[in-house]
Amino acid sequence: MKKFLLVVLILASFLMLAYQFQPVKKAVQTVAAVVETPSLVNKDSLTISTRVNVPYGYNRVDYAKGSFEEYLRNYKLKPFGSKIINYDNTNYFWQGGHIGILEIPVPKNGLQQCADALIRIRSEYLWDHNRKDEIGFEFTSGHYCSWSKYAEGYRPKINGNKVTFHKSATANHSKDNFYYYLNLIYMYSGTLSLYNELELIGAKDLQLGDMLIKGGSPGHIVMICDEVVNENGDKLFLLFQGNTPAQSVHLVKNLEDNTISPWYRLNDDAVIPVSNYTFGSSKFVRLK
Repeated sequence: MKKFLLVVLILASFLMLAYQFQPVKKAVQTVAAVVETPSLVNKDSLTISTRVNVPYGYNRVDYAKGSFEEYLRNYKLKPFGSKIINYDNTNYFWQGGHIGILEIPVPKNGLQQCADALIRIRSEYLWDHNRKDEIGFEFTSGHYCSWSKYAEGYRPKINGNKVTFHKSATANHSKDNFYYYLNLIYMYSGTLSLYNELELIGAKDLQLGDMLIKGGSPGHIVMICDEVVNENGDKLFLLFQGNTPAQSVHLVKNLEDNTISPWYRLNDDAVIPVSNYTFGSSKFVRLK
């Protein structure tokens, strides 16, 4: 009888130990899963394509060397952890929505806001690739203002919605004058003019360099700066944005889906939260 009681006692002790260690085992498995899941962000990398890893099962979409798409994908970033800085050199009030700051100066005049930052990136690409005659944008009034005419000395005379251009300055094709031209575009163009000027496209046709836009005053706009696809044809995208007030252009997190962040799934007419702004009904445009 004593031996029987002893055996029962030993078995009961083993059962209690097994029960007590069950949560520990689950905790260890949870920690192991976190450790083994590869991060999608490389904190020591200084370009968009090297800062962000490709999710499992996806591959980056190929684009031609020297193209605008490759230019965006390889855009330089500041060191990881850099803050979003406003045009007046103060820190933006919220620093929780980005994983990278693009190497683009923020002018102290406060003009380079959300649409303007993307206009600058496109214009600098065209300048750097000897395609200066393609630089030009419509004002909100619908009047087209090209860098070529500005460089030759033509300036707009604006009277309400009526705009005429007159040669009132000496020709100047310098880089400094190019930035004066961009300041003019920043003043008279924006999300509304881009929405009206550019081609609307569907989400299924999106490619690197296209933009998610809400035209208006105020509106908002972000640009696709990288693109990956899986064997089923499903695509994911990276986005960057400027903002109002004028501030550092930054690569945004996906705050709605941390399983793929900073990558985004983009769909027509979907509600898409982007950092500190929500597109209520998404529309997309493509640069000319």
